[in-house]
Amino acid sequence: MLNWVEVDAAAISSNVGQFLRRLGDSVRLGAVVKSNAYGHGMVPVAEIALRAGASWLCVNHVDEALELREAGVDGPILVMGYVPLERLKEVVRHDLRAVVYNRETLARLDELAAPAGRSVAVHLKVETGTHRQGIPETEVAGFAEKIRSSGHLSLDGVTTHFANIEDTTDHSFAEEQMAAFARIVETLPRSEFGEYVRHTACSAAALLFTRTHLDMARIGISLYGLWPSKETYVSCRQEHKPLLDLSPALTWKTRIAQVKSVPENSFVGYGCTYRTTRASRIAVLPFGYYEGYDRKLSDLSHVLIRGRRAPVRGRICMNMCMVDVTDIDGASLEDEVVLLGGQGEERISAEQIASWSGTIAYDVVSRIHPSLPRVVIEKPASTGSGSD
Repeated sequence: MLNWVEVDAAAISSNVGQFLRRLGDSVRLGAVVKSNAYGHGMVPVAEIALRAGASWLCVNHVDEALELREAGVDGPILVMGYVPLERLKEVVRHDLRAVVYNRETLARLDELAAPAGRSVAVHLKVETGTHRQGIPETEVAGFAEKIRSSGHLSLDGVTTHFANIEDTTDHSFAEEQMAAFARIVETLPRSEFGEYVRHTACSAAALLFTRTHLDMARIGISLYGLWPSKETYVSCRQEHKPLLDLSPALTWKTRIAQVKSVPENSFVGYGCTYRTTRASRIAVLPFGYYEGYDRKLSDLSHVLIRGRRAPVRGRICMNMCMVDVTDIDGASLEDEVVLLGGQGEERISAEQIASWSGTIAYDVVSRIHPSLPRVVIEKPASTGSGSD
């Protein structure tokens, strides 16, 4: 293979297990596998997470849900993103759970469920302050009445999403959202609607606030062994919360496509942005921004070759990148190269790449092109149990 991603099954299983212990026996874990499982490969990650104890899978759009169904997943799948009205029939046909925040969606599902002779499970997403998807608090009663009066809709869940829980160590706004959600849920008594699933917690909330766990926590970024943010880690330390021993699951690799000798005072790459200061050995690597390696990493980042760091030289191209291997003895054609992950005693983390390019770890891993093969690596699980 030329460019590929290795996914450590034991790391994901360990991360799931640690969150299950953090959540306790009465709380379900919803594994968020949307967007190709944050770049890790949706179907294999879904299978690993379910084997490790996840109860639900959470996706963004209906095509992801259908891909999981085609792969043989028959458990609960929650579609969190918008489903076009014309595709709601697939929600009904494949027994999916839909997050709803438009009256039109609710009405259309009611129409479709009647001839199908089944009840459709819906999750109301209520607005508590993020002002993205969501039903305003003043309109929740109308949605609830539609479900109550329908013979073909069931309230399967009520949810919201936090706006500012991982970007700060001041969680006062998150506290306001928690209070708003509790207030809304009180207007939807389980005596009328049954034991629906209440879920608000993302990875950061699950780590920081036990009271957000409710009936299910949606674990996304930390399923893959990444902390939501530095602020989340700091908050856990300050508040003496459990520090889970999260294991990054992804290693991104390629191979050297050419090694060439370049004279001193020579330019490398487009725009002549880098000039050698000595006679150099430059390795050409067959990946670029098309494959998901941010162009902003030009002249900033490093890769790992033979266990040593090789700095990127010149601009990252669409499908190529150049690195300096002058100080790496023996670097040669088709040597394995690590873009993200560990090699020998060195490691390049998603967080480090994010700091170089001015973004977040979510962006780094999820933008890796879906066409690159995802190879599941099965190896013994870590014995580390963290401090949970």
